Amino acid sequence: MLILNKQVGHLNCVSMINNTNIDNEEVENKNNLIFDEKSCPVTATVQVLGGKWKAILINAIYHTSPARFGELKRSVKGITQSMLTQQLRELEDDGIISRKIYAEIPPKVEYTITEFGLTLGPIIQSMANWGVEYKMVQKKV
Repeated sequence: MLILNKQVGHLNCVSMINNTNIDNEEVENKNNLIFDEKSCPVTATVQVLGGKWKAILINAIYHTSPARFGELKRSVKGITQSMLTQQLRELEDDGIISRKIYAEIPPKVEYTITEFGLTLGPIIQSMANWGVEYKMVQKKV
């Protein structure tokens, strides 16, 4: 049951609570909130970018666009062909990249970042900046 619909910037964060006596009972105590993963915008972003390969693939396609499948397989070290295929399909399904198939023999497929995918640029740059700082802190520990 919905207990909080709080405006954060221009995004809605909706949270729910789980009570052992009555599931999803309304509660007004803000200290007992559990955020609903299906409505959390941060979770949605992490689902699109999450995993070992997606951010790397987005970066590789951005810098080599249009990127061909074989080029991505060679340039992304350690990724298997099946994992590459799966991750590219997920990014395409999410509208982050587009795939263009040419009717040639051998088949030619090119991947580019969509206009919507380009909106991830500031997010990925912020993540990169945070990652640099994190690595520096870890070296000091």
